Parts: sequence; C-alpha cells; structure tokens
Amino acid sequence: MVTIHDVARHAGVSVATVSRVLNGTTVRPEHAEAVRLAVEELSYLPNRSARSLRRQLSEVIGLIVPDIENPFFTTLARGVEDLTWQAGHSLVLCNTDDDPAKERSYLKIAASENMAGVIVAPASESLDVVPLLGRGMSVVVVDRAVDAEAVDQVVVDNEAAARTATQALIDQGYERIACVTGPRATVTARLRAQSWRETMEAAGLPCSDDLLKFANFRVDGGQEAMRSLCAARPDAVLATNNLVGVGVLKELEAAGDGIGLAVLGALPFATTVRRDVLVVPLGAKEMGETAARFLLERIARTVTGPGRLHVQPVPAVRRLGDLV
Repeated sequence: MVTIHDVARHAGVSVATVSRVLNGTTVRPEHAEAVRLAVEELSYLPNRSARSLRRQLSEVIGLIVPDIENPFFTTLARGVEDLTWQAGHSLVLCNTDDDPAKERSYLKIAASENMAGVIVAPASESLDVVPLLGRGMSVVVVDRAVDAEAVDQVVVDNEAAARTATQALIDQGYERIACVTGPRATVTARLRAQSWRETMEAAGLPCSDDLLKFANFRVDGGQEAMRSLCAARPDAVLATNNLVGVGVLKELEAAGDGIGLAVLGALPFATTVRRDVLVVPLGAKEMGETAARFLLERIARTVTGPGRLHVQPVPAVRRLGDLV
C-alpha cells in the first residue's frame, strides 16, 4: 500500500507539505504540482479515516432501513443518495431486516466510524439515538415515527393514506372490505389499520376482527393473510404495504378471484396483469430527498434547535392501469 511518506519521497517534499496539499492548504505552486504528479503516478489514495479523525467528522452518511428488497426503501434510498452525493458525501446502506438488535449494531458502527450523520427507518419504536446525538452526530428518522423530540422526522400520513384507499373501495360499491396490514409491533401497521376501521365505521360497513389480518410486511405475509381471509368472504381488500399487496395479488390471481384491491405504495410493474388495482403512492423518493436535506442542514449547522416533523402529503388514489 502506498503511504503518504512514499508520496513525499517521490515528490521530493516533506510529509507536511503533502498533507497540506491534500487538505487544500496553499503551498508553493511547484511543490503542489510535484505532489499532484506523485499522487497520480503512485495511484495514492489518502487515508480518509485519518483525515476524518482530525476533522472529527467523516464524509460518510449512514442510511439504515428495514428491508432494502422493498421497492419503497430502494426508491427512498435513491432520493437520499441523489442529494447527499451532490453535497460531497458518500452513502453507506444498512439493512436491519426489521431486527432491533441488528439496528442497534449498525447504530454502534455509525458512532464508532464517526459518520457525519445517520438517516434511519426504525425497526421498532424503541430506537435509541441518544448515544449518537451525544457524540455530536446528526440523525434523521424516516418513515416510522418515534418518540424523540430532538431529531428531525420525515413520515407518511398513514391515517390519510389508509382512509383514502378504503374510501376509494367504498366508492366503487364494495362493502366487505378486509384489511391486511403489517406486524402489530409496527406503528405504521397499527395506524393504517385503525384508519381503515374508522373509515368503515363511518360508512356503516362491517369491520370486525375477522376482516383484519396482521402479517409481516413482505410478500409471504400478504399471501398467508389472504388465505386466512377466505372464511370471512371479503369482496375487497386493503393492503397497507406494497409487498403485502403483491402477496395478496398472488393469492387472488391463483384463485381466479375478482375481489377488489387497494394497495398503499407503488407496486412493481411486472406484479400483475390486472389494471383495476387501486394504488396510493407514498412519495418514497420525495421522503428520501426531504430526509437528506434535513440531515445536510443539521450537519452544516444551518438549522439548529428542536427536531422538525415533515408529514408527506398523500396524493390521490390511482388505478394501476393509469400508472403503467
């Protein structure tokens, strides 16, 4: 491995001069040119960790999400990366699999690596960001709100999203509308289920427990929940997550059933040939961009003080056929 001492010897200057050139400090033009040539000829890569320790901040930002295979988080990550790259930061993506222990491990790594900041979609409501804040790191919570007034949060309007989708199914004439949502321990799953129930009650329609299924936020969760709903004989289903929606669709298409369906979140285009599925987009890319902007403002200290809350507006419901 080429070291800064090798560069200094190759350029015929001191190590201190090489360090000043690499850090952007003005030196004699001929020395600066000699260092640049040496760096190029030796293919020298500066020790970014050492530079970070001196500045007490790294150029790296961590993005911690529950499931990178979910297109929602993939799109959110793109929104984050677009802005952070433009600002000169590199992004490290971490996948927790909705495991709080794995999340805690990644947060410890972020602190030990002295990252500039972290954007995290919590695996649970017990997210503890105090150790990071105590080190002067900036933190933004995205997608799932937590009880932490000291950090900025960017979340979906969960109640509005579920209400919009449920009402759209009611407007199409469906009456026995089931709800398939995520784990009970996940705040977004509970909020969306509660909004479904309130919308059904307001319309005078059945919303008994046999029409509500909690599942994991993945395809197999949607499939299993849909199979267990057969006895309740719904004429439509609200899937409160895009991958859950994929699972519900798989079961409906396998059975050749014409049950109505509304999904919160964008479906992969190749998921189904049906075009009557109702979709409520959740603005994942916009949420990522907002979270990145909030974090960069905190890192630059252009914004200080209590945490901010941004609730992503919910757009109008769309038919899948209009989105393809």
